[in-house]
Order: sequence, then C-alpha cells, then structure tokens
Amino acid sequence: MSVLTYISAYIIPVTILFIILFGCLQKVKLYETFLAGARDGLQAVVEIVPTLIGLLLAVEVFRAGGLLDVITETVRPLAEFMLFPAELVPISIVRLVSSSAAMGLLVDIFRNFGPDSFLGRTASVMMSCTETVFYTMSLYFLSVGIRRTRYTLFCALTANFVGVGVAVILVRMVFGG
Repeated sequence: MSVLTYISAYIIPVTILFIILFGCLQKVKLYETFLAGARDGLQAVVEIVPTLIGLLLAVEVFRAGGLLDVITETVRPLAEFMLFPAELVPISIVRLVSSSAAMGLLVDIFRNFGPDSFLGRTASVMMSCTETVFYTMSLYFLSVGIRRTRYTLFCALTANFVGVGVAVILVRMVFGG
C-alpha cells in the first residue's frame, strides 16, 4: 500500500513537469497557450451555466415537491414484482439528472437503512455503475454544439437500466439479500 501512496503523492507534480518539459522541447509558448486554454474554458462555463442551473432547479423541485415519492409508490408493485427494491427507485431516477442530488438520496438511504445494509450496498454500487445521462448529454453536447444526438439517449438509458439491474444482482450474489 505504501507504494501506491508514494505514487499518488507525486503523480500530479510529475505530470505537470512532463507537460512543461514537453512544451519547452516543442518550443511552445507555454504561458500564452495556458491563457488561451483558460479563456476557452471560461467561455465554455459561461455557455453551460444556464443549463446546469435549470437541471439542478428541476431536480430540487422534483424532490421537494413530493413527485418523487408519488412515482416511487406508483412503481412499487412493478419494482417488487421484478425483485427490485422500491426504496431505490428515487435514486435510480434522480441519478439520471444530478449526481449531487443522488448523493443526497444515498445519504438518506445510509441514514435510514445503514451503509452495510442490502439497500445501502446496492445504492453504492448503483452510484458507481450509472451516469448522469441528461446532465452529461446536455452539458457536453451543448458545449460542442451537437443538436442531433441520434441514438445516444436510448443507449445511455439502456446502459443505466442495465447498471441498476446488475447492481442489485451483484449485491445479492456477493452479500446475499
């Protein structure tokens, strides 16, 4: 373990030093290039902030308004029929839009059921094998100007659905439940 600690302490400074040395060998004007990149990065932030604020606001309204609870109770019979814990429906839905809101739901699951419970473990695995599809698509596609996304949404939602299902199966296989 000490080797990993040693490597992790030096990986970032060594990478930065490598970039600087490589730039010098290529005779790149490092400071001007850095400023141009920082300018482009700030422009991208300015362009995506309204989308980000809209997504975060929608998730909070969705959660605070009680609609998430209504959806959970509506889907509960189907979820239980499919051997999927209905308590994980909210985190499955919210994770599609906001990682931080899903993290808040994960903390709620930990508080109510415990981190070492079946629900806590399954929610943890779900968080690591799913993606914030709508956030990612809106952020990255908007920043590069892609308007027609073709099959991206369908494939991303399918991958998330599979990730959620596999999380339940893996936790059952490894820990029982």
